[in-house]
Parts: sequence; C-alpha cells; structure tokens
Amino acid sequence: MELDDVRVDAYMTTDVETVGPDAWVTDVVDRLKAGPQYGGLPVVDGDDHLLGFVGAIDLLEVNGDVRVESVMSRDLVVVRPEMTVKNAARVIFRTGHQFLPVVDDDRVLLGLFSNGDAVRSQIERTTPSKVQSTREMLERTHDASISVAEREVEVDSLIPTQREVYGDELEGRKYELQNGLAEPLIVVSHGAETLLVDGHHRAMAARRLDIDRMLAHVLSVSPEEVDELGLRRMARVGGLQSLADVEVNDYLQHPLIEKTEQ
Repeated sequence: MELDDVRVDAYMTTDVETVGPDAWVTDVVDRLKAGPQYGGLPVVDGDDHLLGFVGAIDLLEVNGDVRVESVMSRDLVVVRPEMTVKNAARVIFRTGHQFLPVVDDDRVLLGLFSNGDAVRSQIERTTPSKVQSTREMLERTHDASISVAEREVEVDSLIPTQREVYGDELEGRKYELQNGLAEPLIVVSHGAETLLVDGHHRAMAARRLDIDRMLAHVLSVSPEEVDELGLRRMARVGGLQSLADVEVNDYLQHPLIEKTEQ
C-alpha cells in the first residue's frame, strides 16, 4: 500500500482522555499535572461530540472555580478518518499543530492524529523496502539464502559498519527513542556476530540512553554457506569492533545542511 492510500484511522490514537464542559478548571489543572500525552484535553459532551480543547495556555491566570466551557478553545482544526496520512501531515505542517482531533460527520471525536503518528506510518512503510533491498544485496553478493525475522538484539553486541555519526542527528534519534518513534534497526546475524547495517545513529543514541536492547529486523546468514561477509571485512578494515569505535562528529556541519556564508 502506498502512503497516498494510507488513511488517518489506521494510525490515529483512539484511547483519548477527554473532559466535559462542566468540569472545573482546578480539576483540569490537576489532570494536566499528571501529564496527558497531548498537553491538553479535548472537551466533549455526553455523546462524545467535540466541543473544544483545553490546554495549559487556556488556563493561565484563570481561577480554579471556573468551568471549562468558559476557557476552552472552540475554533479547532480537525481531520476526518478517511483523510490520507499524507494530507493530514500537510495540515499539521501548515497549521503548526502537533496533533489534530479526528471526527466523523456528526463531529463525534474518534481519536487524535499527531505528527508522531505520521512519522510512525512512514517508518512502517519504508523499513520493509530497506530490509528487502539489504536481503537482495546479500543474496546477490554471496549467492546464499537469507532468512528474515524481527526480534530484539543486544546493543552492546552490535558490530558497526559505519565509522562516524553526526552529533545533531544523534540528538534527534535520542528524542525518537524517548518518544517511541524510532524505527527498528536492520542487522545481519552471521554465527555469533551481529553486524549493524542500518540504524547507527539510533544504536548510538540507545547506548547513550543506557538502552540495552532494541528491536531489529535480523537477516540471518549461515556460516556454513558464507565463510566471511563483505560487511564484516569492511568493519575489520575500518577498525570497527563495537559501537565504542564509532566517532561522534560534533564539529563538522551535517552534509545535508546548507548555510549561507557570513
């Protein structure tokens, strides 16, 4: 399925915490302190019709004995469940929102669709193609049959195949890991060794966050079919035995970022 065909209702969050219009502001403040995922609460009536949204900014300098309906935001941008993820992501980008309520024709709240959901939908569709291309490369190079499985791998056991990562991108991957947005690694299992093929920034970020295990697509190559992988030779030539050997480039500008000369 192409991204143009993926619908919002396939990725929206349906377990949404809400509040009624008659709730007191002091109650909402207490709930916001507990840390709801979206930094605020959709306001719905008894039939789950969306009436508004109340966030921390709506409660600034408001007395606790005021009703939510008096302070909630009413002019909301919403999306429909049948809208494509691609178009919903465009709305998020153009409006500057981090998430959008999803409603039906009767304005019943069905869920919330966030920029994180948009990222997740893209990950789940791009990763399989990368796994398949890696598999085809290995089969073509070594004339061997490759099995693929998804499981957790030990971060410290990974043998890198890339000499350096960029500090700015590393920070981005740390954020993704902390918010559950990181895609699985792609690794090659060859006997007792596990070679990291895709996801060096993610693996390095996990190491800095003291994450011991990560989900990975594992491509297994039997040592009986292939004595030594080209990836292993590349790692050895580069002096790479573990993630500790990967350099973090904090000084040079990432090659994708262009700046004007001063």
